[in-house]
Amino acid sequence: MRDPRMSAIAKGLKRRGRLMAQAVSPPRKTLDAIPTQRALEPRPSDGYVAPLAPRLVKSPVFVLSSVRSGSTLLRVLLNSHSRIRAPHEMHLRTVHVRMSREFTADAMKELDLDREELEHVLWDRVLHLELSRSGKDVIVDKTPPNTLIWPRLHRCWPDARFVLLLRHPGAVIQSLTSRRADPDHEAIRAEVLSYAEKLEEARQKLTVAHVITYEDLTAEPERVTRDLCAYLGVPWESGMLDYGKKDHGAFKPKLGDWSQEIKSGRIQAARKADPTAELPPRLAEIAKAWGYPV
Repeated sequence: MRDPRMSAIAKGLKRRGRLMAQAVSPPRKTLDAIPTQRALEPRPSDGYVAPLAPRLVKSPVFVLSSVRSGSTLLRVLLNSHSRIRAPHEMHLRTVHVRMSREFTADAMKELDLDREELEHVLWDRVLHLELSRSGKDVIVDKTPPNTLIWPRLHRCWPDARFVLLLRHPGAVIQSLTSRRADPDHEAIRAEVLSYAEKLEEARQKLTVAHVITYEDLTAEPERVTRDLCAYLGVPWESGMLDYGKKDHGAFKPKLGDWSQEIKSGRIQAARKADPTAELPPRLAEIAKAWGYPV
């Protein structure tokens, strides 16, 4: 009869040998652990472009503006309406979909989807979720960098509505310069020009866009918001002008203006552009097209 003590010793030695072998061997890789490289831009090998999927939010509203143009003020005025939800900047254009395996695109193609349309479906779901949570029926996204991709937003939502918020480019330059500790003046002018070019492009091509100016919004807020409500198909509410009595979430960097002016809860007069400041030729041309003195 075999001694049970010897059997236990043998099992112990075998287990110790197995553990030692695992310790000195390289780790085994599973398929899920192998990292896959993500392309920065979709590169369909066959040129496939997915058709438009049904949208949960058929006609969202996008505020197109440069940075430092009063878009946060416009947001809180709109968000004070009982039917309009205008949350903080959502930065949808930075929300992406990653196809991590080489066969993922083929699988999505069978569902009539490509990467861009997948992102559009995700963006639409985010807007719908926010609108549902608010209990309102009109949603407004005011994220200034959206201005740089307005054609894609229009492609994503063919029935989207656009509000163009203009401000004198010279005043925008002054505002950016004053907020930066060590301002690069050339870079600031280039940044303002990039927004101005896309705004002017949208102004020329979007036939149903509603155009307002920051200067008019602060000088005649009732008239401007009445006209804007008419464009959005909702009745004007006087409570919009007293936005300080409503909860608009935290005013934080990267999510909109967080200055003391916006936190005051009061509409304040727009700072005018320095009449002696000279604009670069193209910016001066755009400013003139918008009706500003240059």
